[in-house]
Amino acid sequence: MQNKSILISGASIAGPALAHWLHRYGFAVTVVERAPALREGGQAVDFRGAAHMGMLRRMGVLEDIRRLRTAPGPLTVVDGAGTPLASLPPEFTGGEVEILRGDLSRLLYERTRDDAEYVFGDSIASMTETAGGVDVVFDSGARRTFDLVIGADGLHSNVRRLAFGPEGEFVHPSGYYVAIFTMDGDPGTGPGTLLYNEPGRSASVGGVHGRTDAGFVFTTPEPLDYDHRDTARQKELVAAVCEGMGWRTAQLLDGMRKADDFYFDSISLVRMDRCTAGRVALLGDAGYGATCGGMGAGMAMISSYVLAGELADAGGDHRVAFPRYEEAIRGYAKACQKVAAGMGPFIAPPTEKKIRSRNRAYKVLSSRILSVLLNRMTTKAANSITLKEYGSARSTSGSLR
Repeated sequence: MQNKSILISGASIAGPALAHWLHRYGFAVTVVERAPALREGGQAVDFRGAAHMGMLRRMGVLEDIRRLRTAPGPLTVVDGAGTPLASLPPEFTGGEVEILRGDLSRLLYERTRDDAEYVFGDSIASMTETAGGVDVVFDSGARRTFDLVIGADGLHSNVRRLAFGPEGEFVHPSGYYVAIFTMDGDPGTGPGTLLYNEPGRSASVGGVHGRTDAGFVFTTPEPLDYDHRDTARQKELVAAVCEGMGWRTAQLLDGMRKADDFYFDSISLVRMDRCTAGRVALLGDAGYGATCGGMGAGMAMISSYVLAGELADAGGDHRVAFPRYEEAIRGYAKACQKVAAGMGPFIAPPTEKKIRSRNRAYKVLSSRILSVLLNRMTTKAANSITLKEYGSARSTSGSLR
């Protein structure tokens, strides 16, 4: 087999998922992660449709995910007095199985830590491709050579910047922003999440696994200026935009200021003509992701399965495997991004008229008559790929759909 040593940048979901499959096919894997340890917290992620569920079953993690699953409730839109206006059923937001991002990341890490080398608290400073591999210099000063390098390091991918160019060429903001965090106290929502809207702004709160999750989604006339690692500045920006909103916004802003797991970013899409170059490939959000709403966890794990499988089938030859990987995943990525593209206006419609229209749509789609249509809508993108069987994972069961 060619190209047996593979460096993966990123230890959230895509990286450990890829490490699982690569080890199964006989590759030697190193995973480097900038954070000093696994990143805990994060909102819930879900899986839906036959392709997702079949992949999880093939990977051997479906029962573990079911054991750790959340119990999602409905998404209910309320007015300033907390009166329900419209709602969507749990299946819309929670899929067939839902799990906290931190729990999924830990599960994948624990499944692979004995089979892959994990290096925390470090990152790739530079990469130089040669005829025989990629010479990598790390921030720590360490120098190593790998056969291939895979960027599984998210929307603000360091590997993408080093191998393809500046982030601004590929990351396209929608004009909307999202902030999520956990806070103390009982959310007082019962099962599910409450969503409050004013034009171009939303506030939400809900209970998950005994904790209170909250967040804001909003749009601004001009792009916001911030460093994606400067959480203090980000909290100031969110407060400036959302201060004065009705309902429970003052309470949520107070919780946000105290939160130590705060996440904020623009709602953006990554658009690239190709996500491989030479001995480097991008995976998940780094190559074709979205900030939210694009079924990121499912896409990350599906694309990990495909990339590792194509490398195995090609005997490690990246010149054969990488084009096949791109061809196999391109349509699926576009379908997921199409869902994500409308996430900002879906959560925070820009006008009162559009808020009312969105609420009417919720009522219609959640009716018993159209519930089947709603289920098809939520699984269409997730099912927009037929998964081949690769290498030692082949069986007589046929392809996964």
